[in-house]
Amino acid sequence: MYLRGFILALAFVLASCAAPGVREVTQNTQLPRHNELTKTPFFPQELYQCGPAALATALNTIDIRVTPEQLTPEVYIPSREGSLQIEMLAAARRHGALAIQIPPRLDALLQEISAGNVVVVMQNLGLSWAPTWHYAVAVGYDLDRELIWLRSGTFERLEMTLSTFERTWARSQHWAFVALPPGKLPASSGSDTVIKGLLAFEKTAPAIHTRTAYAAAVERWPDDLVLLMGLGNSSYATGDLDGAAKAFQQAIVAHPDSAAAHNNLAHVLLEQGNAKSAMQAAEKAMNLAGQDERLKSQIAETIDEIRHKAKKSNSP
Repeated sequence: MYLRGFILALAFVLASCAAPGVREVTQNTQLPRHNELTKTPFFPQELYQCGPAALATALNTIDIRVTPEQLTPEVYIPSREGSLQIEMLAAARRHGALAIQIPPRLDALLQEISAGNVVVVMQNLGLSWAPTWHYAVAVGYDLDRELIWLRSGTFERLEMTLSTFERTWARSQHWAFVALPPGKLPASSGSDTVIKGLLAFEKTAPAIHTRTAYAAAVERWPDDLVLLMGLGNSSYATGDLDGAAKAFQQAIVAHPDSAAAHNNLAHVLLEQGNAKSAMQAAEKAMNLAGQDERLKSQIAETIDEIRHKAKKSNSP
């Protein structure tokens, strides 16, 4: 957005009255009363460049060296004179960050800052019928004074009341995300949100980074089938057959009726040279597949491969 428009909009929101719900958060939370991530880098916003500047701030915080100018072609849409949320998330992932949306609540945002994670937020500094959309990076808070600090526009340390921030943030339906290195997870997000972020991350990330990310998630949610399968598949992709087998075996213990877990384990066992155990796992998978014709076809291919390799190894 345009700098002059940002300053005028900011003057408007700073004059606004209190937003509901802030006092309850500041009084009931178990978080530290004050925290500020003072080493967060700062990129002053140029013309319409709040998206690239905010994203560059978040990425450089985790040592991904990129400038707003480099990010502009990836996230900036000239016809809109701004950046779409989906492009912000996608660009973060392309540059190697695990980008995950956080729950749309003020306490979740404060929890992330307390955990050392800067948070990219989307605000409407205008009105519902005349929006002035703006990206900023939340870097600190003071619960006793009910303040929040942002890297925002041309302000390296913009101080805003939590009430004013909450109101402008609510106009974006409290949209916010964290950009983290593989191996670190959001402090506030549940498994479903993390899984969604991981599935998007693995589309462009190297397998070794994907494995690191899934391993961290499995440590937090050790019985989740999607996470265990992701860890097994990414371990397999890196050539770690023992790690893949362990992950699929763990998935089977937690979800004994998972045909996919049995089938994947069969693949790994076969590559480890254990054709007998591989066949047992594949046959178990077929018994569990039920009416899923697509899965049954995949399992049939596994069984054929086991038989082919067994026949080849037995031939003179």
